[in-house]
Amino acid sequence: MGPRPLTLVLLAAAAAALTAGPVAADAASARAFDVRAFGAAGDGRHDDAAAIDRAIAAAASSPGARDRAGRATVVLPAGAYRADRSIHLRSHVTIRLARGATLIGSRDGTGYDLPEPNPATPRWIDTGHGHFHDAVIWGERLRDVAIVGEGTIDGGGRLLTGEPIAGHADKLIAIARCDGLTVSGVTLRRGGHFALLTNGCDHIRSDRLTIETAGDRDGWNVVNGRHVRITRLVSHAFDDALAFKSDWALGATLPSGDVSVRAAWLSSGCCNALMFGSETCGPFAHYRFSDITVTGAGKSGLGLVSMDGARISDVRYDHVRMTGVAGALMEKLGTRRHCGGRPPPVGSISGVRYDDVRATSTGAYAATLWGRAGDPIADVTFEHVRLTARGDAAGAATVAAAGAFGGALPREDGALYNPDSIGPRPASVLYLHDVAGVRLRDVALRSAVATDPRPAALADDAAAGAADGMAAAALARLALVPARALSLRDVTVRSR
Repeated sequence: MGPRPLTLVLLAAAAAALTAGPVAADAASARAFDVRAFGAAGDGRHDDAAAIDRAIAAAASSPGARDRAGRATVVLPAGAYRADRSIHLRSHVTIRLARGATLIGSRDGTGYDLPEPNPATPRWIDTGHGHFHDAVIWGERLRDVAIVGEGTIDGGGRLLTGEPIAGHADKLIAIARCDGLTVSGVTLRRGGHFALLTNGCDHIRSDRLTIETAGDRDGWNVVNGRHVRITRLVSHAFDDALAFKSDWALGATLPSGDVSVRAAWLSSGCCNALMFGSETCGPFAHYRFSDITVTGAGKSGLGLVSMDGARISDVRYDHVRMTGVAGALMEKLGTRRHCGGRPPPVGSISGVRYDDVRATSTGAYAATLWGRAGDPIADVTFEHVRLTARGDAAGAATVAAAGAFGGALPREDGALYNPDSIGPRPASVLYLHDVAGVRLRDVALRSAVATDPRPAALADDAAAGAADGMAAAALARLALVPARALSLRDVTVRSR
């Protein structure tokens, strides 16, 4: 029997497509569920949330339609899909937004699912972090779920940024207790309190995710997350752009770690660009950040705090460039200890490394490492680091009047984590307090204010060691060379 005529082959393919019902062929997967076949209009006027839910339910119940990743695909073709109520994610489903597709929130911000009960709120966690159902898109106890494509998910400018109100959403996407999550390619806009909140999720993958929520609040909060790989992230937020946390929202102290972020462009209007905390109950270990660009932060470019007993270890920042930040970096051990169960002890920060980091600060905060008496921050390395701070002649005068140069410490509130929880620093660029084992190699520090009399770097409750002939001042409490511009090579500051 010879080859079949081309016309016959095409007719057979067309007949197969017609008999497939609502399941249509899609170039991205073997079979895909087109939301229009389930009643979605895609015209920006009608509520398409129920139709999208029907497509998700059909995909979840069709194991034969799953791809090699174990997921069936729901497709939103080009168009505007209004969601006047919450959309519910299910396991083993990919939601793919085609180029030109926009999923947009309700016109008045109402109609969404009510926040679920959570005994942890508000005693141990605020209501924003403690609820997941009051979102435009949410899912819980999921396996192998994805949101991908080239389209946009837009809160519509009506999502809450403060305390939740019944029927209103304060999150664009919220996902709790999941294993196997992919969020790639899409753009998230106007996300309310959180554009993306994940809690208790393992094996997260994200590539080319864009978050534009500078008029709302947080970009992405990764809470209690393990085995996370993020690449080519753009996050412009008003609050923290990318934050790693561990809270009590799931009723337990959970570990976080094995996280890699490579190639990210971050900015925060009021707060931190790349942050650990402030919610920090469980341990964090093995974090790698590389090729990070920060173009603004109202607090710190790189913030790392342990406020609630967390043990934070083995964190590395490599090839980081920061401009327009109020402070380049801050590490702090706090005493809030706001977790359920028995109050935890003070946490720890150790094994943090800054390599090839360059920052220009425009605010009044010197880069600060603040440990506590008996609980120092330990084992910190600065290598190939260039920090330029704004300096502050008036602030320095205040510090001098308070006698800080004579050994008095800045005021500090252990229950607060922001840079302003510590008073004016007695150093203009780098201040170390209760830090054990700091290594500095090829470090250049500069204050932009010539009249700032403070040293560029200063350490108290520590002693200085010198290497390779570098002379370091070893005063009783002030341990680094007092100078406006300072170059350090192979210097170690050790605890006494």
